[in-house]
Amino acid sequence: MDGPTGDEHEPGGSSTPAHPIDEVAAKLTAIVDWARANRSRVGYFAAMYRKVTLWVKAAIEADEFEDAGRMTDLIVLFAQRYIDAFEQFRSGRRPNEAWEVSLSAARRWRPIVLQQLLTGMNAHINLDLGVAAATVCPGTKLSSLHRDFNTINDILGAMIDGFVDDVTEVSPWTGLLDRLGGRGKDVLIEFSIIKARDGAWMLATELASIDQSEWEAPTAARDRWTARFGEFLLSPGWMLSVGLLLIRVRESNDVTRVIDVLSGE
Repeated sequence: MDGPTGDEHEPGGSSTPAHPIDEVAAKLTAIVDWARANRSRVGYFAAMYRKVTLWVKAAIEADEFEDAGRMTDLIVLFAQRYIDAFEQFRSGRRPNEAWEVSLSAARRWRPIVLQQLLTGMNAHINLDLGVAAATVCPGTKLSSLHRDFNTINDILGAMIDGFVDDVTEVSPWTGLLDRLGGRGKDVLIEFSIIKARDGAWMLATELASIDQSEWEAPTAARDRWTARFGEFLLSPGWMLSVGLLLIRVRESNDVTRVIDVLSGE
């Protein structure tokens, strides 16, 4: 299946929502709508990410974070990095290496739904989150973010079961990964979400300790590492790859339906 092109059904919005996170959600909705119209698998991650963003907004409104304003700033900046990467890719430009791996995979038939989602999480968490955190809380301010940063882990943990159920609905043989790799599916999810957040905090700590003018080298190094891990998620060795092919044969080819399920619609 062909990936995004820049000449039809471009994302757009008619009005600007009042709340900054609503504005982010509107941009993600535009990407999801574009993906539906173009039958593009890039909509899988966008649909799931929109759901996560709205969960975090609800947690902010429920006073689950120490600093709601700061967390709002982080979520907006964090999301914008993904939105920018998508726009670069859609318009024919190359995003950073990590997002290039994930978004390019959407052009291919082979990756299963879970792989498509995990490569997006990999690029966004392993690279973007650390950069966003250090930007919002530079220098010594970063330590004050740590508790709120960890609270997001709890929110993601609460979502994982529903996330797995959604994937299984459209990809019923996903559980085969567990038989091949011994909790293979759960391990991939845990590493891509929980372990990646630990790595993101380490990157944020590294960046916060230096002037922003010096960020290019460590950020580029992290981008390369993240891209390599994304490639591993897409090609994890012959045994798992055989299982992944069997899973792919059995999962839905209806891109719109998959997007709808992942959106909770």
